[in-house]
Amino acid sequence: MKKGDYSREVNIMNNEEKRCSGCGVLLQDQNLLQEGYTTSLENDVCQRCFRMKNYGEYQVVTKSNDDYLKILKSVGETKDLVLYITDLLNLEENIEEIRNIIPNKMILVLNKKDVLPKSVKEEKLINYLKEKNIEFEEVIVVSVNKNINIDYLLKRIKYYQTSKNVYVVGHTNAGKSSLINKLISNYSENTQELTMSPLPSTTLNLVKIDINDHLTLIDTPGLVDNGSILNRVDASMVKKISPKKEIKPRTYQLRKNQSIIIEDLVRIDYVEGEKNSFTLFVSNDLKVKRLLNLFNNDELKDKNKLTYEVKYDEDLVINGLGFVKIVNKGVIDVYIDKDIDTFMRKSLI
Repeated sequence: MKKGDYSREVNIMNNEEKRCSGCGVLLQDQNLLQEGYTTSLENDVCQRCFRMKNYGEYQVVTKSNDDYLKILKSVGETKDLVLYITDLLNLEENIEEIRNIIPNKMILVLNKKDVLPKSVKEEKLINYLKEKNIEFEEVIVVSVNKNINIDYLLKRIKYYQTSKNVYVVGHTNAGKSSLINKLISNYSENTQELTMSPLPSTTLNLVKIDINDHLTLIDTPGLVDNGSILNRVDASMVKKISPKKEIKPRTYQLRKNQSIIIEDLVRIDYVEGEKNSFTLFVSNDLKVKRLLNLFNNDELKDKNKLTYEVKYDEDLVINGLGFVKIVNKGVIDVYIDKDIDTFMRKSLI
């Protein structure tokens, strides 16, 4: 994309050219192979969004995070309120990084409460984030699917907003577009609907949505997390990995030299320590098996190997997949594709 074209892309608020109401891209009817193609400029959505909504077909669009970061930096040049949406099952390792890009007033919205067990209290999740001492106006736990705390979120948006415009930011698959669609259906007469997909790069540019005379939400492209497992598997596995209902945690009591394998995605060998408890918080649709003797099975050992010394009550986070809560200290070997990020953290639950 040429520099002049890019400037035209990000200047959506003053742009009179017609954009796709689903993903924000400029509509064009000249080139079937370029983004924004539509059979007629009378249409409101591009062909890509039309086929996603009506046929579940997904066309991959590759954009660099540099393009998206420029858009987010332009948000930081405003004084407008920002909603930062994140997925509770896949909290970013460096959630504070967004503050280096956007200094605005910001509400942290912890989405997808419905996929965590009902026994997990909101206060515990909120306190977990507050302990990180990151500057947010407020931390709010919601579930778009179950309509949990959406009314409260709207009240707090009204309280903190500095103008009519409120920007919505976050990584891909965090639920930004789903949240906006929920706010539209709950509180607006606007019939616009954003395109939703569990796959990366659905929203391609800024999309402006008028909720009422006093509130306009502006959706932004999701930052693509290159270390997420969702970028390394096919569409059918993405749908399998993405939980559709409350997770049923699966707990395995492992002794030294025993293993857990999740699908053909990751292998966790328990190589040192006393008897330990491993609880998996991943989609119910994923198959898990336990190996009673890791030496009798070389499955997935051709993948990249990482070794972690686990302290008491820590989580092994597998980016895009979920996490494994480990109760006692020990040593684990993790076999996973080299491009997928994993890290240890203090237990979330």
